[in-house]
Amino acid sequence: MPDTIRTETDLKTDLYINGVFCPANSGERFDVLNPATEEILASVASANTADADAALDAAEAAMADWAATTPRHRSEVLRRAWELMTAKLEDIAHLITLENGKARTDAMGEATYAAEFFRWFAEEAVRADGLITHAPASGARILVQHKPAGLAVLVTPWNYPAAMGTRKIAPALAAGCGVIIKPASETPLTMLALMPILEEAGVPKGLVNVLPSRNTGALVDHMLHDPRVRVVSFTGSTAVGRKLLKSAADQVLKPAMELGGNAPVIVFEDADIETAVEGTMLAKMRNLGEACTAANRIYVHESVAEAFTNRLSERMGALKLGNGTDPSVDVGPLVNADTRDKVAAFVADAVAKGAKVEVGGEAPKGKGFYYPPTVLSNVPETADCVHDEIFGPVAALQTFTDQEDVIARANDTEYGLVAYVFSENMKRAIQVCERLDYGMVGLNRGLVSDPAAPFGGTKQSGLGREGGHEGMLEFMETQYISAEW
Repeated sequence: MPDTIRTETDLKTDLYINGVFCPANSGERFDVLNPATEEILASVASANTADADAALDAAEAAMADWAATTPRHRSEVLRRAWELMTAKLEDIAHLITLENGKARTDAMGEATYAAEFFRWFAEEAVRADGLITHAPASGARILVQHKPAGLAVLVTPWNYPAAMGTRKIAPALAAGCGVIIKPASETPLTMLALMPILEEAGVPKGLVNVLPSRNTGALVDHMLHDPRVRVVSFTGSTAVGRKLLKSAADQVLKPAMELGGNAPVIVFEDADIETAVEGTMLAKMRNLGEACTAANRIYVHESVAEAFTNRLSERMGALKLGNGTDPSVDVGPLVNADTRDKVAAFVADAVAKGAKVEVGGEAPKGKGFYYPPTVLSNVPETADCVHDEIFGPVAALQTFTDQEDVIARANDTEYGLVAYVFSENMKRAIQVCERLDYGMVGLNRGLVSDPAAPFGGTKQSGLGREGGHEGMLEFMETQYISAEW
């Protein structure tokens, strides 16, 4: 496939409001770059608060009828969305690569994962189970049911331009809610491209609206202060999440926040080295490390550190760097210059403080926001990358000898999204997992994301859960009726 879109009609670049692609009220537009070439990929409409009001009006009108439909009807629409999206995975993956940079294999993985949320929540839409029971003291009947919470504002990041949207849209529609989506300005094209699929699946006009914008702060804040909005779902940095929570507090909105991470990997002396390396590769290099779930601090028992480091370096060094549209490429560019420069600064800081570069460690010359797969050993506790998200293809290795010490080091962070543990001693491994202050733990595997599982963290990694049965409940309110008969 070509590196650029073939014709203007291949790409949706306007706002999507009330089932129609339309220019922004102000006429403003912004450029989206191809991170592999640094060339302009498209010019996209930039929404303002007047556009937000139009989207809210459309969502409010559409939701009234949608919420009244049967769960089975909503389920069948979502199932059809999964079928249609699955038929177009190649095209969606290509677009993800063009605007995000990730290699083709990664992009196909994301597209498949993104589509799966429609299938999962098609099945969950019919399972918003309630309850009827007796009140022990009064003898009254307790009736409990779940109802659509109201309009939802969805704010999604650039690292998964398809999946982070479908992970929010699908449960919201399953619950009966209307939505307004603000995609990241680096990668708005994929979300816009999904709208014709939802139309064809039977999603009513106005129920889902997409507002790309460079005026993110003002736009989202405006929507969060509209009394019709009842839910805000955000995936992104903890710093931005704190700001959104402050805005959400004014209207006492229901927040679903999937925020930053600083994921530890613990490789015990009894781990299977090949399993640990394979899991670490997946946890570190999925999406080029540009993920909140990415392995950030890798603690390896001293007795197996040399073998693990050598094997990981061999695997990382064998990855091919280049434009992700080339099927032979394993690792594409980072999303923008700032991300690449931040990764380079982390490596320089660690090396200056005593870390050793085992492989990689230097950005190539020329166009594109590239940084090579890098392994650092002997990373000191004072290195900046130990305390902040690297968000790039850098594996930072440290050693340990004592179990209590490594658990304490792993928990010594404000984040609590995900951790990874590798050990063949299941009793010890489960005990360690239970003591890790994280919402998710990968045990002998480097991938925890699954539409059927409740994704989310503890501490400052977020509030609420996405996926699983819990994901739909984030868009519902529980109502209790006390009755006698």
